[in-house]
Amino acid sequence: MIALGVDIGGSGIKGAVVNTETGELLSEKIRLATPQPATPEAVAGTLRELASKFSDYEAIGCGFPATVHHGIAFTAANIDQTWINTPVEKLFTETLGRPVFVLNDADAAGIAEMTFGIGKEQKNGIVMMITVGTGLGSAIFVNGVLMPNTELGHLILSDDIAEHYCSDAARQREDLGWNKWGKRFNRYLQRLQFLFNPDLIILGGGASKSFVKYQEKIRVRTPVVPARTLNLAGIIGAAVYAAGQSQAGLAPNIEGAEEYIKKMLEAEARHDRKEHKKLSGSLKSEADDD
Repeated sequence: MIALGVDIGGSGIKGAVVNTETGELLSEKIRLATPQPATPEAVAGTLRELASKFSDYEAIGCGFPATVHHGIAFTAANIDQTWINTPVEKLFTETLGRPVFVLNDADAAGIAEMTFGIGKEQKNGIVMMITVGTGLGSAIFVNGVLMPNTELGHLILSDDIAEHYCSDAARQREDLGWNKWGKRFNRYLQRLQFLFNPDLIILGGGASKSFVKYQEKIRVRTPVVPARTLNLAGIIGAAVYAAGQSQAGLAPNIEGAEEYIKKMLEAEARHDRKEHKKLSGSLKSEADDD
């Protein structure tokens, strides 16, 4: 299938048309600046502008910097906090006037590497994809199966969340040399090794292109390698995800999202934990029925 893959980040929104059977880009990559503030309406407008620059594709997939559960964004990493509880698939689908499938951005990058990159050769055991950019994204695959929406960039490291300590944005913000930053990043990888004992760690995002500059500072037992798809992983993976959803006959989650969020917020306002748990369980039950 030919699909448009979009990678939405804290500083840029990138897209390209992808052959999802080969992972080949069929167009040039186009990047637009992420609007500031990165509110839902502003980002949706920029996505519409980006999509208008491409043609001849059958599906649209977006990697998004948040946990995305049944089409709803439940976190907001490096974008505006108003995204929390926003029905992102509904918003993008209605803004573009066609189905848009959304998943966590690091999960998208991981899908690309497991389909076309290093991970294709590692179907057994635990593979971790860590995207190093504005933040630290993570994706975990167990025997080739994705465990979606992990947020391991929010592990606590040196009395702060890890992505504030050793993301590429932290390196630039603090004007760290690659060696000093590499030592910090190695501490993060050591924590991941201790917690998960992965068989392979793949690095994506902007910092993956400079791996040779800090490679000697990485001292963990687990093999650590840069992604073959480098910083195109998010685009390719989003396109592959959209193609898979579309070919399976699935549609973006645009029904009932607003009513669900309304009920959740009302339950939270009443401090009704029982009702909150019931509503959360209802989503799981619906997913199990699919």
